[in-house]
Amino acid sequence: MTSLDLLPTMPAVRGALTPARPMADLTWLRVGGPADWLFQPADEADLAAFLAALPAGVPVFPMGVGSNLIVRDGGVEGVVIRLGRGFNGIRVEGENVIAGAAALDAHVARKSAEAGVDLGFLRTIPGSIGGAARMNAGCYGLYTRDAFVSARAVTRTGEAVTLGPDDMGFAYRSTTLPPDMVIVEVTLTGPRDAPEAIAARMDEQLARRDASQPTKDRSAGSTFRNPAGFSSTGKADDVHDLKAWKLIQDAGMKGATLGGAQMSPMHANFLVNAGGASAADLENLGELVRKRVWESSGITLEWEIMRVGRSLPA
Repeated sequence: MTSLDLLPTMPAVRGALTPARPMADLTWLRVGGPADWLFQPADEADLAAFLAALPAGVPVFPMGVGSNLIVRDGGVEGVVIRLGRGFNGIRVEGENVIAGAAALDAHVARKSAEAGVDLGFLRTIPGSIGGAARMNAGCYGLYTRDAFVSARAVTRTGEAVTLGPDDMGFAYRSTTLPPDMVIVEVTLTGPRDAPEAIAARMDEQLARRDASQPTKDRSAGSTFRNPAGFSSTGKADDVHDLKAWKLIQDAGMKGATLGGAQMSPMHANFLVNAGGASAADLENLGELVRKRVWESSGITLEWEIMRVGRSLPA
């Protein structure tokens, strides 16, 4: 029995619960088969009631805006939860910024800047705040944990919980949160500064990003974590020996292709859908890169892009 067979027992919702929902148009890489179910809750109460009533054997996968995700071609078993309009509010209270998990990182950075709170490191990070908290996203030497105050979340059993920094288990590009826990709101804080000064720094960071990354291509951001254990600082004394892009480039895989997938000629650590790629193309090219880097350097690259779902038979 699959979760599609549970139609008579699926909980009633106020949001949208869609069976066999194609996922490709919900991910930045534009690949992936259907989710058994896609649930878009109306609000936190709708989400909590649904999870509390959902049969325990049905897997749950919370997704953000699909910016750091490969959905495999066979689709996703169980229920994919995608937060939308009811979860994208942003408000500033003193030095704290409270953002719904679906609020885009860039929007949070801009709204904070207008209020004189510097969360500018978020401006160039693709995705939503819920994903940024779950993955401890960061750039230029700053990470979500550096600004994190607390988060609200709903557990797989429908319980609402408040998480402090110690509950998150922050590490480089990761946390220890259960994969089926749904973050619904994040509170961040940042230093005060003049709005125009924050805006100027964000503009500079955007220009630097656009000059070095394939922002106009279909990608999911950085493909592999840096073995160095930290992101680029953007400073003149930054070192690159254990950066993923340098290892990929040294292994001769910058610009490499497989089917419709390519390691960007502009930035070696960006996996892009160059046209008509399948999820298998993308994942298989990534695995080939890992193999070549191991052969070249003895270092095993770890995926930063999340990969979920079922592969189709070869």
